Amino acid sequence: MTSQDLDAFAAWVEDLMRERGYDIDSPRGGGKSRIADEAGVHRAAVTRLLQRQSMPDLETTRRLARVLGVPVREMLIRSGRLTAEELADPHDRPASPAPGTEFDRRPTLEEVAELLGIPADRREMFVRVVEQFLPQEYEAEARGREGARRPAEAAVGD
Repeated sequence: MTSQDLDAFAAWVEDLMRERGYDIDSPRGGGKSRIADEAGVHRAAVTRLLQRQSMPDLETTRRLARVLGVPVREMLIRSGRLTAEELADPHDRPASPAPGTEFDRRPTLEEVAELLGIPADRREMFVRVVEQFLPQEYEAEARGREGARRPAEAAVGD
C-alpha cells in the first residue's frame, strides 16, 4: 500500500465522519473519541488513520464501516486491501442466467443430492425430507419439469 492509497482512504473516511456529524476537526470537539467509542475501537486507531500514519486492521475497518453506515465491502475496496474483482458483489451479477444455457433452471433435488455426494440408495429419502422445507413454488416448478413427481405430502405418507 502506498502513502497515496492511505491518504485517499483517510480523506474519504474523514468526509464520511464529517457527513455523519462527527466533529473531528476541533481539538475539543470529541468527534474522534465519540466515533471510537461508538465503533468499539481504540481512539488511537482512529487518530492514526486520520493522521495518515496507518491503515486500520480488518476488525477496526469492519466496526468503522458499521458506525459510518457503509458496506464493509466498500471500505475494503477503498482501503486498497482488496479489489472489486476479489470481492465480487452478488448483486452485480445477472439475476438469472441467459436463456438457453444449462444454468437457466434450478437443479432438481435429485441433481442436488448427486452433487452433494448422497449415496444413490438414500437420494429418495433426501428428496422427501428437503421438499418439506422448500417454498411451494419451487416444488411446483420441480414437479413440472419432472412430470410424474408426487407432492412431498403424498410421498411422506407412503
